[in-house]
Amino acid sequence: MIQRIQTIYLTIVVLLGALLPYFAYLWLDSDGNEFFAKNEMWIASLFYLVAALALISIFLFKNRKNQFVINRLNMILNLFLLGFFVYRSLNLSGETLVSEKGIGMLTPVFSIVFLVLANRAIKKDEDLVKSVDRLR
Repeated sequence: MIQRIQTIYLTIVVLLGALLPYFAYLWLDSDGNEFFAKNEMWIASLFYLVAALALISIFLFKNRKNQFVINRLNMILNLFLLGFFVYRSLNLSGETLVSEKGIGMLTPVFSIVFLVLANRAIKKDEDLVKSVDRLR
């Protein structure tokens, strides 16, 4: 059913992937200009792909196994984004000055946490359905 707790978790992931890249900057460059995910097309497309996978997963509530697998793929994509951000922050130019990393770099971490919570709730639902089927 669509009114389960995992729908709330996945909706938060959709909002994190679709809206946060426009409001939270990723880092400041050496001139002090804020760099948003929307400035780089492939980073923005990866964030949109995260949001799209979470949205697809919301509407796969009838097939919990596929929902679980899509959430796992979404976690892998978020880990890829997080790895890129860590690499980028370690190689950020202007380290002699005070370089500031933005809160937007933590977006994949928050997404992964909510995807794990959603998968836990999906597994709980699947176990509940299996236990009811055993009683019949």
